[in-house]
Amino acid sequence: MVNHPKEPLYKNAESLKPVEKLLDEANAAISDTTRVFSDDGDMNAALAATSGIGAGGAIGFAALYYAGVTGLSAAGITSALAAAGSLVAGGMAAGIAVLAAPAVLLGVGAYAWTAQRNKKRLIQKKEMLLQEVLRKHDGIIRQLKDTSGKNKERIEYLTRLNILLQAAIKDLTGDLGGCAA
Repeated sequence: MVNHPKEPLYKNAESLKPVEKLLDEANAAISDTTRVFSDDGDMNAALAATSGIGAGGAIGFAALYYAGVTGLSAAGITSALAAAGSLVAGGMAAGIAVLAAPAVLLGVGAYAWTAQRNKKRLIQKKEMLLQEVLRKHDGIIRQLKDTSGKNKERIEYLTRLNILLQAAIKDLTGDLGGCAA
């Protein structure tokens, strides 16, 4: 049986916005001990949903311009393409590929470098958010202990917030390869 890597839930920084909103809500809940609902409609909807849930190309152009007869006249273009094509024992058609290759290779290289850099930044952001979610989770647990039996609405609100925080912990940990932070 082949074990395939799981597709990440949070594929980019934008997809982490709900986690950031959850952190804002948890922070507000910890700061305001009378808070029993969110000021954010989306967050209230998410909190309500927990009711039934239990916890758990430039180089090619320049090369074309300067390789043959200087300029972009028909004679300049054809002589440049023929000159470039002769580098690979071909004609003008091969010259198109020769002149396009640097732009394509640089484009692919730049994309790969950017993608790797963005992936590293996304992982760092997920790690930072996970640490913050864990801190807020601990704060909500403390609030629940302090509130026990005093205010039923507050206990329900904090319990629902706790469920969302636990789900965020699970999702972020899963995205980070299952390693707990």
